[in-house]
Amino acid sequence: MTRRREAAAGASRLSRRDLLRVGSLGLRSRRVRASLSALGISIGIAAIVGVLGISQSSKSGLLAELGQLGNLLNVQAGQTAFGQSTELPTTAEGMVSRIAPVTNVTEIGTVSANVYRNSFVPANDSGGISVTATDPSLPATLGASLAYGTFLNAATARYPAVVLGADAASVLGITNLSNPTQVWLGDHWFTVIGILKPVELVSEMDGAAFIGFPIAEQYFGFDGHPTELYLRSVPSEVNAVSAVLPATVDPADPSTVQVTQPTDFLKAEVAAKGAYNALLLALGAVALLVGGVGIANVMVISVLERRSEIGLRRALGASRRHVAEQFLAEALLLSALGGVAGTVIGGAATAMYALSQHWSVVIPAMAFYGGIGAALLIGAIAGLYPSMRAARLSPTEALRTV
Repeated sequence: MTRRREAAAGASRLSRRDLLRVGSLGLRSRRVRASLSALGISIGIAAIVGVLGISQSSKSGLLAELGQLGNLLNVQAGQTAFGQSTELPTTAEGMVSRIAPVTNVTEIGTVSANVYRNSFVPANDSGGISVTATDPSLPATLGASLAYGTFLNAATARYPAVVLGADAASVLGITNLSNPTQVWLGDHWFTVIGILKPVELVSEMDGAAFIGFPIAEQYFGFDGHPTELYLRSVPSEVNAVSAVLPATVDPADPSTVQVTQPTDFLKAEVAAKGAYNALLLALGAVALLVGGVGIANVMVISVLERRSEIGLRRALGASRRHVAEQFLAEALLLSALGGVAGTVIGGAATAMYALSQHWSVVIPAMAFYGGIGAALLIGAIAGLYPSMRAARLSPTEALRTV
């Protein structure tokens, strides 16, 4: 008769409502311990969700930049076979503008001069600001915009007028142009007519002071040879334009012309962040594993502390299976709470960071579902041994502790 009852009890199953109620009993009676145990899981899940979310948001922002700036090319003078420096011809900009797919081109030249806030600043306190001669087409070519004022035009390029990059203006302590402002540039007073916003792709422009070619020739003896060219082409023709640029810029010696695509740096950044994210995901997985070990430890202790409860339940007719299901459900509930909390924390951290960087918030569905799924898997593994240990306790042995 006893064996039949045991067999009947073993064949029965707890309803989902009853399983949830008995499984949450330990959590409700030991809330602080349950919270601390779930914290380990939530830290690991938050790390994984945050890394995946921030990675995708960052990649989305970089790909957006690639889409906008992917047709930008840069031309510089290289070296001869004997290691001698060369210079670009004065006709380079005009020749490049004749290439049919080229839509914008601008040239810049390095000027040997320094910029100071006034004439009393010591000569060695230049702040690292470079003086660059350029033409009015630079903002359109680089996709730059002005924070204040205007850029150089055909008229102001002939006079002592200067436009400052974002970093250059900051170094000089010029925050706006509400009042007429002048700087001491190469022993001459120049009027600041504009301040650029940060140039995303060509960041070296942020630390420059831009003047016109005519005034650079008049005041500083600039020889007219550009240091660099920047150009944009029809996106589908970037490779074709890049191939013909050396011969177009310097037909006499095209091997000394270097052509680069600034967006290569963005592509390298995407690849570097991918490798870095793999390391962070590994650290998140370690944190998740540590959280699972913590849950297993708590469940083992819980079984030892609740031996009288297990014995009483067995004496009242609960089968080994019922006891195992109870403790396994408790471990799953504990890990699920940690998984949900970690997912919310990781998602919130991703959203705040992405918005602060002016990116689109992109959190892959795999981060949400995978995070909670990983937490449940860790919980099931962590709760397997404690639940089996609880199920193996006989009623008489368990009731000795009452």
